[in-house]
Amino acid sequence: MTTADSPQQQPPRYHPPVKRSIAIAGHKTSISLEPVFWDMLRDAAARLDVPIARLVARIDEERIHADPAPGLASAIRVWLVAQR
Repeated sequence: MTTADSPQQQPPRYHPPVKRSIAIAGHKTSISLEPVFWDMLRDAAARLDVPIARLVARIDEERIHADPAPGLASAIRVWLVAQR
């Protein structure tokens, strides 16, 4: 195993979701996403030059108009994959 492959260097590929709180439209909500999706969300927000909370609010606005509306975490995952 090389240093780049060591567990100290990279989180496990199949890490369980991590819950974080974000304020959307003036209220706090908790979102559980796997670390890889938090990384992708952070990168997308940086690429768009917006705070993560603002990007999540945009995704939330899109998802509430879907029929049926998915959960927020699912909508974030789908949005991120669609951006690739």
